[in-house]
Amino acid sequence: MSETLRPGGEGMRTPLERQNVAPTTMSGWVGWVAFAGIMMVLLGSFHIIQALIALFNDEYFLVTRNGLAVELDFTTWGWVHLIGGCVAVAAGICVFLGQIWARAVGVLVAMVSAIVNLGFLAAYPIWSSIMILVDILVIWALVVHGGELRDE
Repeated sequence: MSETLRPGGEGMRTPLERQNVAPTTMSGWVGWVAFAGIMMVLLGSFHIIQALIALFNDEYFLVTRNGLAVELDFTTWGWVHLIGGCVAVAAGICVFLGQIWARAVGVLVAMVSAIVNLGFLAAYPIWSSIMILVDILVIWALVVHGGELRDE
């Protein structure tokens, strides 16, 4: 293929090549952002699984709806988890693409997920505790090192 020349003889070079700037090396923290993206997809998948269980089998959980911190039936909890899970999966995938909005949505989804799981703690304490821990890890990775994946 022949290179098409533009006025000024710049050709098809990228802006970095035109400025003679060497690209930066990839930071080790990019792995944490990738980890956050994977965790968001995993967290969303967990929410979707939890939603399907709540929607199809109310008797699966350890307490009745009266034992929850927030008095809602499990069908409502199921829909909350399903919507939140789908948003988390979509944002997690977009984190890999370096989208700023995905980082912001990821932090918000993880915050809401932690709060929802706090309300769900009585129904499934170990599972909810694990989900809250994953939420905290996602928030940390996105807030502290989120911009590094976009720069690469």
